[in-house]
Amino acid sequence: MSDYDVLDARFGALIIGHAKLEKLWSGSRWAEGPVYVPAGRYLLWSDIPNDRVLRFNEMDGHVGVFESACGYQNGHTLDRQGRVVACEHGGRRIARLDHDGVWRAVVERFEGARLNSPNDVIVKSDGTIWFSDPTYGIDSHYEGHMARAEIGGSYVYRHDPARGTTQIVARDLVQPNGLAFSPDESTLYISDTGATHRPSMRSALYAYPVHDGGHTLAERRLLSESPCGLYDGFRVDWHGNIWTSSADSVRALAPDGTLLGRILLPETVSNMAFGGPKRNRLYITAHTSLYALFLNTHECGFPGEAA
Repeated sequence: MSDYDVLDARFGALIIGHAKLEKLWSGSRWAEGPVYVPAGRYLLWSDIPNDRVLRFNEMDGHVGVFESACGYQNGHTLDRQGRVVACEHGGRRIARLDHDGVWRAVVERFEGARLNSPNDVIVKSDGTIWFSDPTYGIDSHYEGHMARAEIGGSYVYRHDPARGTTQIVARDLVQPNGLAFSPDESTLYISDTGATHRPSMRSALYAYPVHDGGHTLAERRLLSESPCGLYDGFRVDWHGNIWTSSADSVRALAPDGTLLGRILLPETVSNMAFGGPKRNRLYITAHTSLYALFLNTHECGFPGEAA
């Protein structure tokens, strides 16, 4: 069986026909939140129920535990200084791994109330930190600690480290999840996995225009609805295509939401991250395992991209 399902001719230009999907490791309970750390040539990802972060060494293929008892971390990203920023379900906070090896809180509360359980996080070019805050980490003891929601809703936030301010930028989602900016940062994409709590909902990916000098979001538009499982985590390449998770595959969407093709996987896909020296290797977390595939594209913002 082919690793690809080509639905649009444009997908053919994004894949390498003889590049095969590789299963790199298995043994997680729920693999999530991958981030590539170029300074160390390794990938970090979360095994949320086991409360640990794993590390794949790109140089020799070794997998080991990077952090255990990690606050049930989920999503990760890098800030402008190359520091790892993490969403902690258990700690109900955004935390940062400083260069001295110490995890420090970045955001823990909003207007005096504890956050729910931050899920995904990205850093804009101006250094602001944007994150989603659904309730998955406080819904049960499986991916965090069962607790009462204090905020009163599940929102998306913008934190400005320079000013020490945090604001809500999106209130119109049931369970906001994955986040990514378009290459020019004029659009913020957000997935809503609220179907986990409202079964009648479809899993959707929305596009929000970024307004007010990058401080606020305008009215959203529906970009795509998932026909199979949930749109959870996703990444954007330098062409503006969106590579998103679903129950049966990684789905490649054009910037207008057109489904271009799929990378077929035998497990439910949760998230992904571009890695490798040329950022053209797509690392994929899928339920119990870590997969990878070389593509004919790379992540947006990569220094080698053409003008």
